This record gives sequence, structure tokens and C-alpha cells, in this order.
Amino acid sequence: MDNLQIGRHISGQFNEDLERVINNVMHMGGLVEKQLTDALVAVGQSDVDLAKQVLSNDYQINAYEVSIDDECTRIIAKRQPAAGDLRLIMAVVKTIADLERIGDEAEKIAKVALESFSSSQQDLLINLDNLGRGVLEFLQASLDAFTRMDYETAIKIHQMDDKINREYEALMRQLMTYMMEDPRSIPQVMTVIWSARALERIGDRCQNICEYIIYFVKGKVVRHTTAEDMKNL
Repeated sequence: MDNLQIGRHISGQFNEDLERVINNVMHMGGLVEKQLTDALVAVGQSDVDLAKQVLSNDYQINAYEVSIDDECTRIIAKRQPAAGDLRLIMAVVKTIADLERIGDEAEKIAKVALESFSSSQQDLLINLDNLGRGVLEFLQASLDAFTRMDYETAIKIHQMDDKINREYEALMRQLMTYMMEDPRSIPQVMTVIWSARALERIGDRCQNICEYIIYFVKGKVVRHTTAEDMKNL
């Protein structure tokens, strides 16, 4: 709790409320990370059973989002937090919304494993996996920074999204070329396209989480701030 730069309160119950919320966010983040990891493994190994497991487990993420949101609403109504405490709660509410959407995107990725791909189309899945590994690394780094509310790390990894966008655009060009050369592959390639788009969106969500960390620690909204300006916060 002290790592989050939260002062101790006269009300011990208030401290317990904040600690419980943060712990639940960490648990939710761990589940989202596992969902994305399993989705990528399912695609890489054409594991239909694992893909179905990812689809069936999404309800757990949704339940966390609803529960944590309700708890934050209760804290605001009962404790009327101000300054840093209020920024923390707002950062949590925004973060869990993005984590829930990352879970939805993981579902889309897992569905690729339910499709049948010919041996000549395996390169498409390999390139999708490469993009996915970069996105997973971004998610892990963002969650780690959130756990410690490390705004300096958040600023550094915020720029990982630029690399992900470049890899996504390169993959999209490859997929478009593949469809033009072999129109019969369009149904399978479209599935890969939607999954690639899901990974790109996860990168955007991770970038958002970094911005929430900066908002909590520095009290500044950096949504439309350049990378250079962020370094000067």
C-alpha cells in the first residue's frame, strides 16, 4: 500500500477499502494476462480446447469489473475521498474498464484457433504470434507499473505502442497481399485480420493504463501529450 504513495487515514476501514480495491485490480490484471497468454498459445498450437476455455473464462473478468466498479462507487459515496485518494479511485475505474475490454479482445484472438488453416497459411499465424508476444510484454509491463504506481516506468513503456503499431501495419500489408494472391484464403485471412486488430487495440489499452498511472501520481492528464512533454513532467 505504501508503494502506491497513499497516506494512512484516521479511518482504518478506509485503508482497508483502498487495499481491497487495489488487490482486486491486481487479481483481475493477472487473470486478463492469463487469458491473453492462453489465447496466443491456443492459436500457436491450434489448441481448440484451450481456445474454448478462454472463451468460457471471460465471465470471470466481467465479474471482477462489475465488483470493483461497485466497490469504488461505494467508497466515493461513503468516504468522499479527495486529492490523491480520489485520483487513485478514478485511475482504478478507468483501468478496470480497459482490462475488461482487453479480455474481450483476447476472446477474439482465441477464436482463430477454431479455424482451419492450410500448411501454406502457417506463416500468417507465426507473424500474428510475433505481434501477440510484443503486446503481451506491453501488458505485463503496464500491469507491473500499475502495481507499483511507477510513473517513470509508465512513461518509458508508454512508447511501446508505437512499435506495436508498426508491426501491426506490416502484418496488415502482408495479409492484404495474401488475399489478393489467393482469394480462396479470404475467410481464414479475415479471421487473422480481426485478431491482429484485437492485438493492436490491446496495445492502445495498455497505453491508456500507463496514462492513468501518470494521472494518479502527477495529477496530470497526458492523453494528448507528446512523448517529449511526458519526459518533462
